[in-house]
Amino acid sequence: MPGAWQQPLPDMPAPPPARAWSRLAPPEGYEAQWRRLVDASLELGLGPDDLAATGLDPLVAARGWKPATVALYSKVARYGGLAVPTAATPEPDPPELDLRPLTQVRSEDPEHLRSAAWCALALGWPGSVGQFRSLRREQVHPTARRLLVRVDGEEWAVPGGLTAWHAWETVRNRFPVLAASPWVLPALRRGPGFDSRIGGRLSTQALQVTFTKHAVRTAAHLRATSAPSRREWAEALAQEYGRLSYDSFRRLALAAGAPPVTARGVVRAGRAVARATRRVR
Repeated sequence: MPGAWQQPLPDMPAPPPARAWSRLAPPEGYEAQWRRLVDASLELGLGPDDLAATGLDPLVAARGWKPATVALYSKVARYGGLAVPTAATPEPDPPELDLRPLTQVRSEDPEHLRSAAWCALALGWPGSVGQFRSLRREQVHPTARRLLVRVDGEEWAVPGGLTAWHAWETVRNRFPVLAASPWVLPALRRGPGFDSRIGGRLSTQALQVTFTKHAVRTAAHLRATSAPSRREWAEALAQEYGRLSYDSFRRLALAAGAPPVTARGVVRAGRAVARATRRVR
């Protein structure tokens, strides 16, 4: 026998944004990105339902996120159970770029040398930011001709990275706290985190900021030091460096032929190689 008709239940008021976010578990492996997504939403007074309704547009407008960042956080939101629109990760533009100036040693400033060594390693071992964050000095072995990176029982040869690596190692060994650090890319100063310390492991966000600063400073150096005959080349390269992220650097390195370290980015690199092949034909 069919049940008696009942009036629809009234809409329940949404809980406060902070309480609503606290009810959701962060997706495994993306806890840090989830925390930043929640913080950005709470700054605007948005709860999970609000974000699902509006998408990431309010956060993009407030924080000025680039397309690659939007793609990352839309993925994190979906992994956490929020039905936000999919944002495609942009392809590297341009598909080819001279990355060698980012590996060149220009001074003995520790921050500069750390970044130059990072870029030199990444040209031959294009690991993700998370992989570089966890890379230990004992996993990098300099030989007479190249660096060898040994991770999880596999080995990668990195030609052309010795100069930047030795310069970074020489300078960091002058400071006992850096000399004692096991990390290839240690923190050079204390950050806002409770457990942050000099010589400790950098956060993912701090590494991304470090790369951006290095690319911008390299762009300024190119503009200031290029010969008149190469000024046009330097200006074009500097403009690209001014908007270069590490994720784009990594995909460009893969497209240029660097051996893949993980599956991430390999498909896009393959597409970039295919496009370049079609242009040659």
